[in-house]
Amino acid sequence: MISGIRDIDGMQNAISSYKDLIVWQKSNDLVLEIYKITRQLPSNELYGLSSQAQRAAVAIPSNIAEGYARNHTKEFVQFLGIAFGSAAELDTQVLLMEKLYPNFNYIVVKGLLLEVQKMLITMIKKLKTTSH
Repeated sequence: MISGIRDIDGMQNAISSYKDLIVWQKSNDLVLEIYKITRQLPSNELYGLSSQAQRAAVAIPSNIAEGYARNHTKEFVQFLGIAFGSAAELDTQVLLMEKLYPNFNYIVVKGLLLEVQKMLITMIKKLKTTSH
């Protein structure tokens, strides 16, 4: 187990897999919600916002998993930073979707995205302080 991971995202038990991380679980929920919304976008967005938002969303849990699997705190922090960057990219795409297609309900997506971003920042900060 990577040092400093225990209890970082609110879990009381030791983390034995990236799948145990609440931030990974929430980011997967976010992916599903992004797919629900992007499936409703017009077909002309298939290779535009739909594809970009899906790619950015999938990158978040993927980078959390890859970083955790590296089994080194410094690398994990680096991959959490990449996941956070993908979350910022997705945030921008959701804002654009809201402006271009205001008739869709973005409340769940925006709530999950904000929660994931906060969790990533917290994990990064805590891992940086525990790894020194």
